[in-house]
Amino acid sequence: MTQTAANSGPRYLRTPDAAKLLGLSPRTLEKHRCYGTGPVYRRLGGRVVYALDDIEAWVALGTRRSTSDPDVGTVHPARRRPAEG
Repeated sequence: MTQTAANSGPRYLRTPDAAKLLGLSPRTLEKHRCYGTGPVYRRLGGRVVYALDDIEAWVALGTRRSTSDPDVGTVHPARRRPAEG
């Protein structure tokens, strides 16, 4: 496969590879998926895959310049969110 063919179109990672890229355990990424706090994913048959662009967009939500930046676009921990009232 040529370098151009390898780089054209989106690239998808399965959970273990996406977790490794993010520096998370696969279980933590699974929890993010269950709680709706993680990157966008796709189901292809019985497989879960993540597009690199979606992973990068999720990581970008946590971008800050200082500790006083507002929490807009916060990357939440992998746990259930409290019910909104």
